[in-house]
Formats: sequence, structure tokens, C-alpha cells
Amino acid sequence: MDQFWADAVFLHWRVAAAEVARYMPPGVVPDEVDGSSWVGLIGFRMIGAGLGRGLPVPYVGSFTEINVRLYSRGPDGTRGVVFVTLDASRLAVVLAARAGGIPYVWSRCSPVRRGSGDGREYGYDVARFRRQAESRFAVRPDVSRTAVDRLSLELTARFGLHSTLAGRTLYIPNTHTPWPLHPATLTELDDGLLGAAGIRVQGPPDSVLFSPGVQTQFGRPRVVPAA
Repeated sequence: MDQFWADAVFLHWRVAAAEVARYMPPGVVPDEVDGSSWVGLIGFRMIGAGLGRGLPVPYVGSFTEINVRLYSRGPDGTRGVVFVTLDASRLAVVLAARAGGIPYVWSRCSPVRRGSGDGREYGYDVARFRRQAESRFAVRPDVSRTAVDRLSLELTARFGLHSTLAGRTLYIPNTHTPWPLHPATLTELDDGLLGAAGIRVQGPPDSVLFSPGVQTQFGRPRVVPAA
């Protein structure tokens, strides 16, 4: 499946690996970067998703997504992400993804854009139905600077995900060019998604990044052998 991820906002907090191990699929352990594991709150606009290298699916293939994710390492050392929740504004996408073992939630999701020029802000607003959880966050990127430090790259350059389907642990590869990353300043944060997922953090995020986006492609899933 080809898709473009636009206006990506990355918020990351340090967490203890022992606190998030229970979210890992069988055979997978929390990965650590810069001495700790991490939880991410990431929002972006999905544009033109389509099966294979064919034409994008009209309407359904473009939507807003906000996900809560952790970082994983398989028994063969392969590094990836584990999605705890993914909120999306397309019911068809949510139903199809959940059938494939991906924990999507149907929510009202929309991008937040304010200001112009160097003061432009990007963010996301999500509200689950029946007010189960809500989140709103925004950042002001410094587009004059590029984030090339090891921490920023390792938190964003994850080329696959670990998931569980029918009792089996899967690894689904994802390829894309390096994220064009900019450091950013947090301008708004009122989040309930992390708490709803059972993950507690304190204070502002330890890493705040923005990217205008990348073109990506998911490959065929493969079964992860038992450790």
C-alpha cells in the first residue's frame, strides 16, 4: 500500500521499558534509544493511500490520523514500532485495519493550522465518539533548522511495525526516504490519548519534531519466529 504522510507532528516522552513491555507482541521487547524506551504521540494527514502501486482510493484514501506508538525490537534484532492506538476519521479504513489486527479507533480527527510564515503552527484535534478520549496539540516548527541528531532520527526512521494477528506476531515492513525533520516548539497540548491507553507521562514531551512529509510503501507481512 502506497501513501503519503503529510504535516507530521512528533511528540515523544521517555518511559521505562518495564512499564511498556506488556504492550509488546509475543517475542518482541521494548527497544531503547538514548538510554530509555519512548512513547510517541504522532499526528499526520494521510494522502492518497492505495493498494500496491496503483491509483489512490478516492476519498477513503485520504484522512487524518493520530497514533500512540511504542518502539520495539524483534528476536532477530529488527527494530520497529508497536501501535497502541490509532485514531482515524474514515470508518472504512478503521474496520479494514482492525480486521488485520491493527488497533484503529474511529474518531473525529482534524488538522489544526494557525498563523503564517515563520509563525505557522501545525497540530491535530481528535475526539473519540461518546467522549471516550480527546486530544489537541500543536507545534511551531523552525524550518530554518534541520534535526539531524541521532535521537531524532532513530525515533522517526522506523521501517516497519510489529503486530499480532490470529495469535501470530507479524512484522510489516515500511519503506520511505528519510524524514525531512525540523525541531519545533510545543505551543499547545491537552492530551487524553496516552492516559486512555494506560500510559502515564509527566511534563512536556522530551522531543518535539515536525516534518512536511514523506511518500511511503508498506510491504508484505512476515511471521516473526518465536524467540
